[in-house]
Amino acid sequence: MTDMTENRGGETETSAARRSPLVKRGGDPGSRGRTTIADGVVEKIAGLAARDVEGVHAMGSGISRTFGAVRDRVPGGAKSVTRGVKAEVGEVQAALDLEIVVDYGVSIADVARDVRENVITAVERMTGLEVVEVNIAVSDVKLPDEEEEEPERRIQ
Repeated sequence: MTDMTENRGGETETSAARRSPLVKRGGDPGSRGRTTIADGVVEKIAGLAARDVEGVHAMGSGISRTFGAVRDRVPGGAKSVTRGVKAEVGEVQAALDLEIVVDYGVSIADVARDVRENVITAVERMTGLEVVEVNIAVSDVKLPDEEEEEPERRIQ
């Protein structure tokens, strides 16, 4: 049972509260502890942000897109949003490498700039990490008359 007494304001306090004064803890409660963000989390954010840019046809090399198309057709399989994205994440900074396929007729320099801006904005806003670089490799151009690289369907 706690010993309750009345203080000057008519409120009661426990004897334990009288014995130990309120200890102020340093810093904002939100800054107590450590948050780590996995490379895969940053890769997903960057992959989605890059795909949102007009002129980006696909992400990844031809081989990774082919394997991805096979994987996407497997029942229960999900599309890989990290295809064509590699992230290195530190405590406060991140660096990204992206491999993209652009649509024919677009300015590659403009698409690359827009991808960088969109990726940096999304990653920094969602993670609080500083993005120090976004390297972009354009591995292909999608021509208007080219068919999609999809594996032949075995079951019809």
